[in-house]
Amino acid sequence: MTNREIDYSIVVPVMNEQENVKRLYSAIKKVMDKLTPAYEIIFIDDGSTDDTYKILHSTHKRDSKLKVIKFRRNFGQSPATAAGFELAAGKIIITMDGDLQNDPRDIPNILKKMSEGYDVVSGWRKNRKDKLILRKIPSKVANRIICKVTNVKLHDTGCALKAYRSNIIKKLNLYGEMHRFLPALARVEGAKIGEIEVNHHPRIFGVSKYNLTRTYKVIMDLMTMNIFIRYLNHPLYFFGKVATLLLMIALLMSVTILIGDYWLSFTVEEFNNLIAVDFLLFVTGFQLLFIGLIGHIIIKTGQKRRFFLIEKS
Repeated sequence: MTNREIDYSIVVPVMNEQENVKRLYSAIKKVMDKLTPAYEIIFIDDGSTDDTYKILHSTHKRDSKLKVIKFRRNFGQSPATAAGFELAAGKIIITMDGDLQNDPRDIPNILKKMSEGYDVVSGWRKNRKDKLILRKIPSKVANRIICKVTNVKLHDTGCALKAYRSNIIKKLNLYGEMHRFLPALARVEGAKIGEIEVNHHPRIFGVSKYNLTRTYKVIMDLMTMNIFIRYLNHPLYFFGKVATLLLMIALLMSVTILIGDYWLSFTVEEFNNLIAVDFLLFVTGFQLLFIGLIGHIIIKTGQKRRFFLIEKS
């Protein structure tokens, strides 16, 4: 089977899911065999320490449609997802978790939604089968913040069951916890984003990899995402704002030093310290301003990358 013949790629990052991977593979295969013979399933073993890879590798020997990537150690869900995207040859790429909580039987409905003209379709776990305190409440809070910052209106940004057109998703770079913001990153490319209700099952086998310590990483990446979306084409606006603020503080401080020295008679040490701080503010402000100008020039003249999609008929 050549790459051009593949319609769908199902990408599944896993870590220590030995009880789930074979069951999930069978469930995906059962659904996809009814849809089309032109599909592939890609499991990314993100540094498992159990028999996850052994099971997947054994299954791969019997089915060439199953592809397996093994990381030497645990790198995280975003790098694992990115590796799956890189290998995927399908025109549409579908992602899902490897814990059997996502239901492969929802895939046909997601693809049907995509046929309405959407570039990204995200699952909505309306009846989520997770713990209230540790999962549901933090997820709802995170959804509201993420939607507010990214301006992508989804009920469930954290649902792993999503479908993307490969010409969009392969342009994106993932790191940290950025897999959570894929719809927002796709929107920067001009993608049309849709949502559909999907099933969600309680975890039966294995242990959840989610914990509240990941919240810090999500917050940091969300801040990055906010700056990325707002200033991607105009870095001068961001650096210019900060530079202007520092230069205004420096100017105000200069006036204060002159007036204060006249009325308060600073000691030589006090005067030198204030001048040093004032000078540092001026220098930092001008440096940020020039960084913004350089970034602006690079964006406008140095990049050949298009920030829009072209639809061909």
